[in-house]
Amino acid sequence: MEEPQYLYLITTGRKTGDPHEIEIWFVAHDGCYYLVSGGGEKSDWVQNIQHNPAITFRVGEQTYQGSGRVIDADEEPELSAAVSQLMVVKYKWGSGVIVELKPEA
Repeated sequence: MEEPQYLYLITTGRKTGDPHEIEIWFVAHDGCYYLVSGGGEKSDWVQNIQHNPAITFRVGEQTYQGSGRVIDADEEPELSAAVSQLMVVKYKWGSGVIVELKPEA
């Protein structure tokens, strides 16, 4: 079965506390899911994760609870390069801030 093109991420609004859902491109790598924010850390969903890393996300029919974090490309260059390459292969695009979604075990 082909991997879905999008996942659905629910973050908690840093100002309102309300849930916010977005549809976004992703890649899976080593048990986690990765997103790229073209708007960098200015994107609301990235700021929401930085404020409260608890997230819910849906890939196809599977829903996960987990945590999100921004990847520091300087501290994790191998991971950053691997995710960027996977995004380029899947979507022909992959530049921006990388965010890791880690499902709870």
